[in-house]
Amino acid sequence: MPRRERPVVPAQLNFKKQREELTRLPLGERFEHIIRTNLWAAGSKSGLGSELGATAHLRSVLPPFLARHGVRSILDVPCGDFGWLSMVDLGVRYVGADIVPSLVAENERRYGGPSSGRQFLTLDLTKDPLPRADLVVCRDCLVHLSFDNIERALANIRSSGAMFLLTTTFLEHEANVDIDDGDWRMVNLERPPFNLPAPLDVLVEECKEGEGAYADKALGLWPLEER
Repeated sequence: MPRRERPVVPAQLNFKKQREELTRLPLGERFEHIIRTNLWAAGSKSGLGSELGATAHLRSVLPPFLARHGVRSILDVPCGDFGWLSMVDLGVRYVGADIVPSLVAENERRYGGPSSGRQFLTLDLTKDPLPRADLVVCRDCLVHLSFDNIERALANIRSSGAMFLLTTTFLEHEANVDIDDGDWRMVNLERPPFNLPAPLDVLVEECKEGEGAYADKALGLWPLEER
C-alpha cells in the first residue's frame, strides 16, 4: 500500500508558534489556554475533528455499535464541548469529563441536569480516579499527549473497572513519535511503544480532512483486563 502524504494540521502549526509559552504551563492550564484561544482553529472548541461535518458518519454508526457490544454506560473523557455527541441519542447512561473546568461548567449548564441522564465532571485523565462505566470513550485525546502521559492515561483507564476502551488510532500509521503535551500527531496504538493487540472492533470515521489523507483515522475498541 503506498504511503500516505499527511499534511500538517492547524493544531500542529499553531502549537509550534506558542510552544515556548505553552510548555511552561501545567497540563490543565495548558489545555485551558488552548481552548480559550481556539488554538486548534476550529468551529468546535474541541477541534476540527469534533465539528458536525467531521462526525456525521460517526454519529450514525455509534449507537448500533454500542448496542452490539452491550454497552449500558459511558465515560467520555475528554468530553470537550460535547457538541457533536449532544446530537446523538446514545441510549445509555453518560458521564462526560474534561480537564478544562470552563468546558465542564458550560456542558453542565447546556446539556446536564437531573432529567438529562448526563453528568459532567472536571478531572485529569492521567491521574484522577475515574467513575465506573462499561465503556471509556477517549476520542482525539491521546494524539495530544506525550508518551509518558499516554501511558499514565491508559493505566488509569485500565484501573477504572471499565469493560472496554474506545479510542482514536490511525490504522495505517507506521511509527509513533513523542510530542509535548498539547501538540498533535497521529498515534497507532498497535505500534511501539504501546504495542496493543489488534482491536476487538473498529469504527472507521471516514475522515475527510486533508482531502482524505487521514482516512485511516478510526476508533478502536479494546477489552480491558483489569476489571
